[in-house]
Amino acid sequence: MESEPAILALAALAQSTRMDVFRLLVKHEPEGLAAGDIAKALAVPQNTMSSHLAVLSRAGLVSAQRFSRSIVYRADLARFQEVMLFMLRDCCDGRPEICAPLVESLTPCCPPKPKRRAHV
Repeated sequence: MESEPAILALAALAQSTRMDVFRLLVKHEPEGLAAGDIAKALAVPQNTMSSHLAVLSRAGLVSAQRFSRSIVYRADLARFQEVMLFMLRDCCDGRPEICAPLVESLTPCCPPKPKRRAHV
């Protein structure tokens, strides 16, 4: 990833409503949420929410899909991962001891459950 897309994504998240929108959409993965539902959940007027969603979309952090009369937004977790990895790789400068504590703190609190084997 180049610096410009990372700056665009970080700038989009550097505003409280947009950060709240992104966090809300992450919680609703993979189904996503309709724009009106996002606006209601965050108590933001729909026209204002539309502007925030446009900024997040231009930054590549959310995607939109039309279903009939509503537009459903989803967090683009792959793009978010790219931005975070860009920051980690850049800040560590090839010295893993610098970022090791950060990476350790990112270890999920709730590891995935092991998959059950089907009985044959």
